Amino acid sequence: MDHPVVSREEWLEARRALLLKEKEATHLRDRLNAERMALPWVKVDKDYVFDTPSGPKTLAALFDGRSQLMIYHFMLGPDWQAGCPGCSFIADHLDGTLPHLNHHDVTLVAVSRAPLEKIEAYKRRMGWHFPWVSSFGTDFNRDYHVSFDPEELASGKVFYNFTAMPAEDAGTELPGLSAFYRDVDGTVFHTYSSYARGPEELIGTLMILDRAPKGRNERTTMDFVRRHDEYDGKPRAAAS
Repeated sequence: MDHPVVSREEWLEARRALLLKEKEATHLRDRLNAERMALPWVKVDKDYVFDTPSGPKTLAALFDGRSQLMIYHFMLGPDWQAGCPGCSFIADHLDGTLPHLNHHDVTLVAVSRAPLEKIEAYKRRMGWHFPWVSSFGTDFNRDYHVSFDPEELASGKVFYNFTAMPAEDAGTELPGLSAFYRDVDGTVFHTYSSYARGPEELIGTLMILDRAPKGRNERTTMDFVRRHDEYDGKPRAAAS
C-alpha cells in the first residue's frame, strides 16, 4: 500500500478533520432516521399465509405478539439449491440481534419463495436459528417487488428499488428489507422497505472493514464474499 507516513501531530490534525465529517454523517443519519419514521403507512389488505415450521401463519401471526415486524427478503428461489451468498452474508449477522430486538418489541423474520423444506435444509447447513418462513405459492414476494415471474422478465423491465430496471439485471429474485406495524386491533401496516444496498448497515462485518486500513478491498460490491462454509483453506493471516 502506498500511503503517506507522517508524524503523530500531522496524523492527529488529519484525523480531527475527518472526525468533523464523521460527525456530520452521524447527524445526517439521525435526520434520515427521523424522516424514515415520519413516512406515511399503507394498510395491508391482502391475506398472506406463510408456511412455517409450526404450520401456516398469516402475516399478522408472524409478529409473534409484538407490534413491529422486520422481514428480510432472502434470495432463495423455489428451484435454487442454496441461498444467495450476499443474503447469506447478511444472515450470518442476524442471530445475535434477536434477544435485543425481541425485548425491544421487534420481531425479525426472513422470507423466501423456496418451499419450507428447502429453507430448513439450508438453514441447518448454515447453522442459523433466526425465524425463516416460506412465501411459496403466495403473491407476497411479487407484491413487495423482490421476485419476478417470466412474464415480467420477458417484458424487459421490472420494478425494483422504486424504479424500473432492466430485467437482465434482475433475475428471478432480489434482496430487500421491509418493516410492518400491527396495532392493538390487529391491523397490519407496511411502513418501510429498502432494497439493493439499502440494508447494507445490517452487515457488521462491512462496518468493521470500512474502518480497516484496506477498507472493503473489493473491485465490485462484496465480490470477496462467500458462504461461510465455502472459503478456501485457512483464514488469510497476511497479504502483500
